[in-house]
Amino acid sequence: MSGVSVARRMAAALMGLVMAAATLAGAPPPGHAQSSAAQAAAANQGFETRAEQAILIDHESGTVLYEKNADKLFPPASLAKMMTIAVLFDLIKAGKVSMETEFVVSEHAWRTGGAPSRTSSTFLPINSKATVNDLIQGIIVQSGNDAAITVAEGIAGTEQAFGELMTKKAREIGMPKSVFHNPTGLPDPDQKITAREYSTLTRYIISNHPDLYKVYGQREFTYNKIRQFNRNPLLAEGIGADGLKTGYIKESGYNIVGSAVQNGQRLVLVMGGFKTEKERQEDARRLMEWGFRNFEQITLFKAGEPAGEASVFGGTEGRVKLVGAKAINVLVPRGNRDKLRARIVYRGPVRAPVEKGVQIGKLQVLRDETVIQETPLYTADAVGLGTLQSRAMDAVLEVVGRVARETVGFQ
Repeated sequence: MSGVSVARRMAAALMGLVMAAATLAGAPPPGHAQSSAAQAAAANQGFETRAEQAILIDHESGTVLYEKNADKLFPPASLAKMMTIAVLFDLIKAGKVSMETEFVVSEHAWRTGGAPSRTSSTFLPINSKATVNDLIQGIIVQSGNDAAITVAEGIAGTEQAFGELMTKKAREIGMPKSVFHNPTGLPDPDQKITAREYSTLTRYIISNHPDLYKVYGQREFTYNKIRQFNRNPLLAEGIGADGLKTGYIKESGYNIVGSAVQNGQRLVLVMGGFKTEKERQEDARRLMEWGFRNFEQITLFKAGEPAGEASVFGGTEGRVKLVGAKAINVLVPRGNRDKLRARIVYRGPVRAPVEKGVQIGKLQVLRDETVIQETPLYTADAVGLGTLQSRAMDAVLEVVGRVARETVGFQ
């Protein structure tokens, strides 16, 4: 296939980057059973954390800069409210809910998450009505459990029904393991997330709702004459942080999701399992600073520039060029580019006819044996259906090719 062109481009961009392009029937998802390699790579560059699980990702490219137990399931605590917000933001964007929509504060919301609960609360009066605008600030800034339950009941009728919407949304945006049963994160033995999947959620919220996302950087909110401050310690660290959420329950310790921007570059971190608030604040700040300090961005392929080609079966052309939706960038350790390699992965050959702009593969970048970035690849052109004779010849070649691939161990 297009291994030669891909290898040339990667070599020119990364100098010591080794490029391995392969046509595979399948490949393991990024980071699965590989977190120890990434953790060791990061530790070799001088970073360690007291967190039980952690991940640091470049927002634009999706490059994983650091990970530790990133696929381990753990209770989300108040981090669950991020998925509550994601569901709500999507409904607002779809025009099904407005900022002026009002939801009634039920006795259950008041008793379970309000003043009597002795948990984080917006202190919504029982049987009152609250606008979505106020409820969003109550959930994000104050971590109000009563606000989260009020939203859940207003949208789905019950916490349980809303939890099903949360889990469904998780699957839609690429979170196959996380499970939700309530909108608050209050203890539930079956409610679990992973650090990697929460970095996916964070990038989804930032990318799809840039205007609404700004609430995460809001420092305070006053409701019912009660002034409360944002619980995210990163906002006051002077590192460009503008979100997102903290959480704590005994079962999972102190957790945090954060994002910060420096010199136009945004990083996202998820960390959990800290023993104290102090550890959480210190290590979250250090990891963010470490990421900005130790990595640099390079461009592998410009917007519209082919990253490679895919074989086409039964078409007017035998190959089709593959491109990214935009420029393909990757973050690499400063002065240490030789540990990276890359490969093109797709299920092929692709059967004609082929439409332009269809995703049929991905470019994977690996550090050691860990996939640190995956970028979808799309067809750059359309390929029509070939003649009956050419299709018959392709069928013969496909059989021969399949035997060859099996011989060399391709999946």
